[in-house]
This record gives sequence, C-alpha cells and structure tokens, in this order.
Amino acid sequence: MGLSPGAVERVSRLWGKSAARNGGRRHVLLGHLLDTAAVAGLMWDQYLSRALRQRLDEISGGRGRLWFMWVCGIHDCGKACPAFQAVDAVEAAPVLAAGLTWGRLPTDRRKMWRHDVAGAALLKPRLVAEWGSEEAAGWVWPLVAGHHGAFPSVCGIEPQHREVQGRGAAWAEAQRAVVDVFTRAVGFEDLADVRPVGALRKAEQLALSGLIVMADWIASAGRMGRGLADAGLVSLDEAQRCMEEAWAGLRLRGGWRDLPLPQTRLAPLTDRLGVTARASQRELVERAWSMPVPGLMVAEAPMGEGKTKAAFAAAEVLAARFGLDGVFVAMPTQATSDPMYEQVLQWVRTFDPELESQVALLHGRRRFNAWWRAIWEGKPRPHSDADGDGDGDGDGDGCGCEGERAEAGPGAADGYDDFGGIEEDADYGMAPAEPSAGGGSPSGADGPAHWFLDNKRGLLSAFAVGTVDHLLHAATRTRHVMLRFAGLAGKVVIVDEVHAADVYMRQFLVEALRWLGQAGVPVVLLSATLPPAQRQLFVDAYLSGVLGTADVHQPVPEPAGYPCVTVAYGVGGRAVAETSREAVQSWRESMPVELAWLPDTEISGARVAKAVRESVADGGVVLVVVNQVARAQAVYDELREAGFDGDLHLLHARLCAAHRAERTEQCLRLMGPQAGADRPERMVVIATQLAEQSFDVDADVLITDLAPTDLLLQRIGRLHRHSGTRRPDAHRVPRVVVTGVAAGRDGVPRFLGASEAIYGTWSLLRAAALVTESAGSLPAAADAQSGHPRPGEGAGWSIPTDVPALVARAYGSDEICPAHWPEAEALEQGRAKERKREAKAEEFLLCRQREWAFPTLEGLHYAGSRAASQEQLDAVVRDGDPTVEAVIVRRVPGGYQAYEGTWLGAHGEVDDDEVTDRLMGGTIRLPARLTAAAQAELRPLPGWVDRPWLRYRLAMVLEDDGTARLGADRVSYDDVLGLVIERLVR
Repeated sequence: MGLSPGAVERVSRLWGKSAARNGGRRHVLLGHLLDTAAVAGLMWDQYLSRALRQRLDEISGGRGRLWFMWVCGIHDCGKACPAFQAVDAVEAAPVLAAGLTWGRLPTDRRKMWRHDVAGAALLKPRLVAEWGSEEAAGWVWPLVAGHHGAFPSVCGIEPQHREVQGRGAAWAEAQRAVVDVFTRAVGFEDLADVRPVGALRKAEQLALSGLIVMADWIASAGRMGRGLADAGLVSLDEAQRCMEEAWAGLRLRGGWRDLPLPQTRLAPLTDRLGVTARASQRELVERAWSMPVPGLMVAEAPMGEGKTKAAFAAAEVLAARFGLDGVFVAMPTQATSDPMYEQVLQWVRTFDPELESQVALLHGRRRFNAWWRAIWEGKPRPHSDADGDGDGDGDGDGCGCEGERAEAGPGAADGYDDFGGIEEDADYGMAPAEPSAGGGSPSGADGPAHWFLDNKRGLLSAFAVGTVDHLLHAATRTRHVMLRFAGLAGKVVIVDEVHAADVYMRQFLVEALRWLGQAGVPVVLLSATLPPAQRQLFVDAYLSGVLGTADVHQPVPEPAGYPCVTVAYGVGGRAVAETSREAVQSWRESMPVELAWLPDTEISGARVAKAVRESVADGGVVLVVVNQVARAQAVYDELREAGFDGDLHLLHARLCAAHRAERTEQCLRLMGPQAGADRPERMVVIATQLAEQSFDVDADVLITDLAPTDLLLQRIGRLHRHSGTRRPDAHRVPRVVVTGVAAGRDGVPRFLGASEAIYGTWSLLRAAALVTESAGSLPAAADAQSGHPRPGEGAGWSIPTDVPALVARAYGSDEICPAHWPEAEALEQGRAKERKREAKAEEFLLCRQREWAFPTLEGLHYAGSRAASQEQLDAVVRDGDPTVEAVIVRRVPGGYQAYEGTWLGAHGEVDDDEVTDRLMGGTIRLPARLTAAAQAELRPLPGWVDRPWLRYRLAMVLEDDGTARLGADRVSYDDVLGLVIERLVR
C-alpha cells in the first residue's frame, strides 16, 4: 500500500484492547476492527432479516454483506488518537516509542475527547473528499460517532484541543493508514470504492447503528483473553476463525430466516393455529395478503373475538411476503405478558421446535414464569398446557398489574453509563443482567442465547414478548436507544390492548410508530375499544414515518361495522388509509346488559359490601372492580368480618408476587373458561384495575367504580364472557352496578378522589352521562344512604354492538352531559393537563416534530437524557414517579426469614435456587409515595452479595411486630390484605 516502514511500525503499535482489560492479552487496534467486521459477516449470514439484507444491497450496489462488514468494523477507527492511546500507560509506551507522541491532555472529564467522536472527526473529511459528496458522507459518519450510545451534532465532533486528536504528520499518516489498511483487508479496493450508491432512511440508520453496537460488543467479548499483540498475526481470516468460535459459543441466531409463503391464504389460521376462522380473523389475514408494502394494521373487535391469533396469522403472512425474521408482542403489563409468552411459544414451535429457545420474555419478574425458567435456565418443563384459555384470544389466562413498570432487572442499579468515554469498552455492553444458573449445557446448539438476557439486548432476540414499555423505550432519546430499535427492525410488531396507553404514553407510542413506519416495520395494533381519534392519530403517525414528513393527515374512512380492520401504508409517495367496507359479523351475538347506580364515594366500602351480599343472596359469582387499593381492602374486610358465606378473593397490585400469582390462578380456575363444575355456587372477587384487561374470567354480576367509558367497557367484558357457564336464574341477564360516584349539589356527579386523580374529571363526566342514559339520573344525596343499587330506567347497553358508538360518543366533540354539569370547564382543565404532559413527554421523545424530516442521525442526542436508571426510564414512559420493588423479609432471633417462613441465615444468606425462588416470591412493588424513603432507607441484606438474583434487591425488613418504618409511614404485610400502609405523620 506504499506505507513507509515507520508508518507500518506506528500503525502496528496502536492498541484497541489493553491487556489489563482483555484477560491479560493486548489486542492491536486493526485486529479489533477486523474482528468486528468478521462478526458482521456472521450476522449477515445467520442473523439479519432478508428485508434488511435487501436494503443494504440496494444502497451498496449489490455488495451489502461487504459494506455491512466495513461499516461495522470502521466504528473504532477513532481509537487511533492520543486521547485514547494515552489511557493505559503500559500500552501507551510502545506507541510513544514508535513516534506517535502527544503533549498534555485535558484531565477534566467533561473535556475529555471520546474515541467515538474522534472516529467521526477523522473519517468525515476523508469521506467527503473521496466520495465527492457531503450528502453521501453525511449519514455514515454519525454511525461511527454514535456507536457508544449517543449521536452528537456536527459541532460536537470538533475537538477543542488539537492535541487530543493528534498533531503532526505522523498522526495524520497513522490515522489514514488505519482506515486504508482495514478497508483493503475487508475487501474493498480503497475508501472511494466503499461509497454507497444510495442512502438508508433515518430509521434504517438507527437500526444499523444498533447492529454496529451489537457487532462491537460480540467482537470485544469474543477476543477476551485471546488478544494479538503482534500485528503480523492479524488478518481477516484469523479474525473470522476466532469470531466463528465465539459466535458458536454464544448460540446467536436469527428467527425464521427466509420464511416461505403459506400454501393457502388462510393456512396460518386454520392449519398452523388450528382454529375455525371467524369473519373478523379472516379479514385481518386477507388484509395482510393484500397490502402491497409493509404497513399499519389496526384490528378492533370485541373481547374474546380471537384478535391475537389472527394477529399471529397476519404476522406470518407479512413476514413471508416482506422478509421479516421474527415478532415482538407488546402487552400492557408484566402479568399479561406471561400468558402471551406461552401462546407465542406454542406458535413458534409449529414452525420449528428449536425456535422455542429464541423466544424472550421481557420483564423483571420472568423468573417466576415456569416456561421461561425451563427454557432459559434449564429447569424442569411445566406439566400444564401453555394455553388453556380456550377462547382463541389474547385475553388469555393472565391478569393485569395495576401500576406496574417494565423490567428493572438485577443489574439496573449497577449504573454502567460509561460507554465511549475515552476509556476502553470494558464491559462490552454491561455485565449480564441475569445469571444463567441452572442453564443447560452451553454447547447445546439449540439452547437459548444468554447474551440476550441483558435488559438492553432483549429485543434483539428473534421473538420477544414483553411489556409495551420496551416499545416505548425505543422511542426515547436515551443512551443505546439504537439497540432497542435494532431489535424492532426486521420484525413484525404486535401491540395488544393498545387502548391501555394513556395520553402521555401515547406520545411515545406515536413516536415509535413514526420510526417503525420509516423503517418499513409492519405493525399490528389490537384493541376492543379504540376511540376514532386515536385510530386516526396512529394512522397519521405511521404514515408520517413512511412519507418522511411530520404533518401527514390521511383521513380514515368510517368503518362499515364492528369488528373492523384499518390498514395504512404508502405507495409511490402517496398515503393510503383503508378500513372495512362491509360489516363483519362478530362470532357471538350481542347481549343486553342492565346498568344500575350504587351511589358511594367512601373508601370504607360498606355500601359496596352490602350490595355484594344482596347480589349473591341466591348464589352467583360477583366481580368487584374498584379504583383504589385501600378501597378494595376495605370492601374485603367488610365482607370477611361479617362472615361471608362463600369463596372470597382479593386481588390488587400490592400483593407480593407469590400471593398474586396464587390468587390469579385460583380465580382463573374457579371462574375461567375451563371452570365447569368447579365454579362455586357463591363467589366474590374484589380487584383493582388489574381485572380490567387480559383477565379471562366470567362473572354473573359486575360491581365497578366508574371509569372512562372505554375502560368501563373493558370491565364489562368480564361479564357473561363464556358460553355454557351455568348460572343461577337470578343472573340470566348480565348486570352492572356502577359505584364510585354520587350526586352532589344540583345533581352534579362527585367522584372518588382516586378516580379523578387517575382519569381526570372530563372522561368521568362523559362516562357518567352515558351510564345515566341507561341507569337513570344519579340518586339524590338523601337516597344514597340506602346503599341499594338503583335499577336502570333505559334500554341498557347491547354488548358488543354498542361498543364503538359508546366509545366514539365518549371521546367525541359533541356535548353529551346535562347542561348544568361542568363539562366545558373539565374539558379545558383536562386539555391543559394534557398539554403539560405532552410537553413533558417531548423532553424525552426520540425526535422533536420539527426535526423529523432531518435525513441523518446527526445531533439526535442534542439534549441527552436525564433517565439514568431503568426505573427512571420506566417512569419516563409511564409519566409517574419512579417506583421500586422490595423483597419482604422478617427479622427473627438469630437472623432472617423469607415472607413465608423459610430460614435464611444470620445475614440473610441464601443457599440454593429453591430458597431464592421462595424468597423472591415475597417481591412487592411499593407505591410511588414510598420510593424516596425506600431508596434512602432500604438495602440488600449482607448475605445476598454473592447471589446474582438478589445482590441489588432491596430488603423490606419487618420487625417482631410485623411492621417496618419507611419515612413517615408504617408498613406491614398481611397475608390476605397485602401491603398495608399507615400514615404516621400528617
């Protein structure tokens, strides 16, 4: 290549991995670049989706694999600068001796020169010069500048001190040689030969950036302890041999890998899933066949209609047609994710049994899922069938989890946030978040890839099920967002219960849809109760991404009926939005539902308990859903103390993990689709919002606090849900008793304080107005004392026929409340609050609206992110104060016990996995008001330091009297009531 012997010597001395941080073996810089390129080649062959391979071929003139290897390998060229080479004094000595010298370097950490931006600084002018185009270079250099988690602006790659980048001819020659030697070694003639013939869109660039990070981390870990200090031993062939061995050890692979088209249009439903296709399911699958390009699909259908299995079938069609490699299924909560995970396991086995090990469950309590433990930790397989819901729908056999956050795994407290500082890449993307203790043989070719267990890597697995937070995180301007987004690109994304996202979360969902639309990722949104305005919002967001402009508005036609399917896509720069042109019959007939008022806004629950006793006087099953944990506990106490004659259950978010799982299983067994003769003669379940969705139970009577109309309809979806259920004669007609509201002055509704805090006044007023049309006006205050539900005066609601009209009216612009109700005032207050929440969300959105049309990733992280921990990030997308989990333990003479009595040892020592499981069954999420005190006062027990699952867990130690003090509160745990909080200071 015409390099002088001195230049060869200098380039050979540049180090990429120090002996101190690479298992005692120094590794030269060119070796690391070639290692990363070799990993990229393996990713192309065994991991990347066909869709992404095709795009890279398009922009590289048919040399996609070679170009992908180059762009991944070139990422660390910036380590050829003094700021990096001086970090390790031992490794710096031969560099200095070869003539690459430097003067005094800044010591202020804020002014230190990072090797990722150094790479962009040395590469950008060369790309512009040799490619002859600012535009061609403009989207490539940010991929180098951002490979440690954040994309700087062009101003950010200008060094403030010349010394840090390298001064003089020797440095300039060495830096040029590193780029040229690597480029030639990979297979290009020279740097000019690398020039792409086209450009990726910004969202595709973000996905590519995540894949560069992935390749970097794998290459770094694969060379641990096997570094090459002699540059003469470095070659692409050697790198490929070494990385092939490392890759095989990690068991990384893609998913479907060029999935063939189904043999018939409905085969994904009828043959693979074994269902008799319902009309609404057929329409969704037919739409997946007819869309000319990847797009957005919105399926709206009643609870129990089979939306989820239809979405699976549509995903297979979309993946086969457009070259996608897997699926991510986003659920509203951790608990709803578990049964969905088991459904996805069943589904992917039908393609290839080995794919089972490629299905990730993404939430912090997955350890308690028996199937996840069996697959990922080599535990015994569960004996029960994975999907016992029997109704063919994603409303399956799990329950919601009020107020839960997404994953906050044991590594979250570690605080690794040092990627790309001038230091080496020491931990290669953080230590694994969870151990593989108990896992199968690491040599098993079909075993799971534990590399994916880190909480930033989970979406990179071929198939994943998890909380919707993981999708929302991919739309936040946070470090390593590119890893999360790379895990979505190349997949079909299914979002179940999409209506569960509130106005704040919708900001991130809309942002995610923009990026997914631009990346060509098909998205399937599922909902039973979606307001038309939300449907339009989602369509416009996706099309904004497809067309690359911020202000797309493509009116969605009014659906011909319910169920319905809406699709949106772009063709030739034109937006298309279509919906069901013919009414599709639901699989079951509508049923009339009677509504009645039970005026009550007291937390005590006495009136609700009285109404419950009256409802089951002659037998029956009653589901009570209230909006406040304390109210649920109070209703339960009232019934228990009065000696309730029947089965009595309490479910809420302040139960520890084991108790909540046990009670959920009991409720599903006794009043689920397979209950049969086990269904009790008299049973009451008192729950909070966790019973609102994905809780597949059948009640005779529903007593519920007032909630916004769409959520009220979700609760009604638990009423007379299953055909063939035996019921007392008194409950032949479904009946809903609405409480949590009472008539105030002039008959204006007054609500529970908790309800107003959660939902706002306007949506509650609108819901009250719609209920009034059927149940009559709210009783006067004097009438409320009786506690008797007031019978309805109207025609009732017909479910599901009336669902879309009720939701549309509830969220429409027409006034529906009586004139003297403060509807207009509540609306303005609600809008003001929404504007504040939207402004707050914008601080963390991945891209501001006015910047959406920018063609590159340059400056994406212009304002950084204040979310430093997983808990803070969860709070960002959920618009709440951070919450924390704690493990309940009891102090006893001589040491500690787990919540259920298992002896732990003098310092909380845990000897084996079985004891760990029992101990972690006492995990509980504390309400937000206790977060500050918990973080300040709680610590892991000393005996947990060597247990990976426990070392970062906070212990809530209950003293001899069964209580603990947290800040201004006394907390205790009752095995029946759950967490009980008593305010000590007011």
